[in-house]
Amino acid sequence: MVTALAQTKIEYKEFTLDNGLHVILHKDSSTPIVATSLLYHVGSKNENPERTGFAHFFEHLMFEGSENIPRGKFFEIVESAGGTLNAGTSQDYTVYYEILPSNQLELSLYLESERMLHAKVDQVGVDTQREVIKQEMKQVMEEQPYMSFQKEMPIRLYPNHPYKSPIIGSAAHLDAATLEEFQEFYKTFYVPNNATLSIAGDLDYAKTEAMVRKYFSEIPAGTKTPFRPNVEIQKLTSEVKDIVYDNIQLPAVFQGYLMPEKGHPDTYALDLLSTYLLSGKSSLMYRELVDKSQKAVQAVAFPNDLEDGGMFLILAIANMGVEIEDLNSAIDEVLATVKQNGIDEKEFQKLINIKENQLVNGLGSVATISQRLAQSHVFYGGADYINTQLELFRKVKPEDIKNVAQKYLDPKSRVVLTYLPKSAQQTETPQQ
Repeated sequence: MVTALAQTKIEYKEFTLDNGLHVILHKDSSTPIVATSLLYHVGSKNENPERTGFAHFFEHLMFEGSENIPRGKFFEIVESAGGTLNAGTSQDYTVYYEILPSNQLELSLYLESERMLHAKVDQVGVDTQREVIKQEMKQVMEEQPYMSFQKEMPIRLYPNHPYKSPIIGSAAHLDAATLEEFQEFYKTFYVPNNATLSIAGDLDYAKTEAMVRKYFSEIPAGTKTPFRPNVEIQKLTSEVKDIVYDNIQLPAVFQGYLMPEKGHPDTYALDLLSTYLLSGKSSLMYRELVDKSQKAVQAVAFPNDLEDGGMFLILAIANMGVEIEDLNSAIDEVLATVKQNGIDEKEFQKLINIKENQLVNGLGSVATISQRLAQSHVFYGGADYINTQLELFRKVKPEDIKNVAQKYLDPKSRVVLTYLPKSAQQTETPQQ
């Protein structure tokens, strides 16, 4: 009999300032560090379709400095105080975080309040970051093998929704944008009533709340309504197949399927399904494609959980001499087996154990806790989702795995991208 892992309940306190900033505090004095996360509810889906890439652009631009912080000094200030910092952009949000010794908590609050109140959104910063991001686009989309799927898959899977644009955006859109457009984006989205501040670590609740109020209370609430796409994602009515020629040696196949929105009951079974199919060398698809038939040298499956409707992605890289259509058919055969036979109780229990370990061990750092609390509040109905998520996985039954495989992994409404080496590209001979 397998004993379920116990998850320590994450205790927290939360409050909302008059300007709309929601604040979540979690005390953990086991180590003298503190993690500060500031999540803005803005990602690539909130952009003007003629100005894609703004959310990711701002992730870079917000390190340029502020009225009181010299240009480019964010990293130097935090690192000289013994800390680390970074940021990230998704389709749904942008997050900034610092991990510092707990006696430097006030520094992180000062830096984030500066970023929110009067960041440097000027021509020098815009021009600098344009070039940085265009170089990043080249490195990610053109030079890294297979990575252009980040652009090629969404544009086909989300034909009527802003998710069709890659997070990194378009160089042409960024070049065409004016300084005033960047400033307007900042005024619309980088405001307290579009943000969640989450702090976890060695803190005192009363003192931390006082510091938060000191640095953030006087920042005015935003007056512009952030764009939230009110578009039901259009399910494809037939399979979309395409070829992408890339700087690769081995062909690959990408299968993309639509998933329901964040928090939908089916997302938990889909997450477990992805683990069952492709999570390590003991997973079903790895055993069948890599070990047994040796049709693939690598295979990966992962669900991309998104606010309006996610993406379930399967990738396999072909072995030498294997026809890519044979590999695609082999993937389909594995999926057909799951749809027909489901999963036995022993394999299912293994999946639950893996997920329990991931979730429980994932809460071992205050940095993770601070970000999960913020995301729980913004996307899952409240901060306490951090404490209930494991139970939602435990409610999944073996038959649910079979049901979601049948419901969502439908060949008639998917995108299949075949990646071939550029050397295989046929060039048409001009007509004489």
